[in-house]
Amino acid sequence: MTTRERVTRIFNHQEADRIPIADEPWESTIARWKREGMPQDADWRDYFDVDKFERFQVDVSPQFKRETVEETDKYIVSTTEFGVTLKYLKGEETTPEFVDFTITDSAKWEEAKKRINHDTSRIDWDFIKKNLPTWNAKGHWTEALFWFGFDVTHSWIVGMETFLIGILEEPDWAMDMFHTILDVNIELYTQIWDAGYRFDGIFMYDDMGYKNSQFFSVDTYREILKPAHKKAFDWAAERGIPSRLHSCGMIEPFIPELIEIGLKALNPL
Repeated sequence: MTTRERVTRIFNHQEADRIPIADEPWESTIARWKREGMPQDADWRDYFDVDKFERFQVDVSPQFKRETVEETDKYIVSTTEFGVTLKYLKGEETTPEFVDFTITDSAKWEEAKKRINHDTSRIDWDFIKKNLPTWNAKGHWTEALFWFGFDVTHSWIVGMETFLIGILEEPDWAMDMFHTILDVNIELYTQIWDAGYRFDGIFMYDDMGYKNSQFFSVDTYREILKPAHKKAFDWAAERGIPSRLHSCGMIEPFIPELIEIGLKALNPL
């Protein structure tokens, strides 16, 4: 079976030849495997008989300037499209240190929000034209990355402590960030879909927990984030494709909520 055939059967609650396996090793891990004997020209997914999941995304950022702030022989400090300053170690593939944030309150969000639009130039049409038909023809499972939600907002836009406080003290701010960025995703992926490009599902990163519990209560989830998740899942369901969510941490109390609004698969298991 191809990955698409296998995953489609699983989503339809049918037997497949085996359980689908999705993984995302870091480039440093793949490099180590090659040093340890995997052929240099091998696709690691073929080598380990892992399924081929492919993903593409659109630009939903305020498009702040990306630039290098500082560089030494040990690290590099640079800024992102969301106005976050990150410090990366050279020669290592690690989670960066989050040094500073541009959007630190609701007023600064309102300024950044003016920079976000639904312009078609935010779609990398050349990448889509080159890759999506090829992936589909080979039977890979193709997913559109919906980049929004709690994890994206706290980690890549605002900062953990600031946003957790904001959820409690300014819930309207939090919800406006979720829905503003989600609506750009929806508009741009609708343009892609309407242009005749088909993909198999949508995928989201939204870490909502840590080792022992969730970052917020079920009641807070229902009020603040669940409506945005439902809007994304509904968009996919309207097109007959499933939604898949990645969420690190202990989020077991959220699972019935996610099932209720149409989530079809949870990663990791």
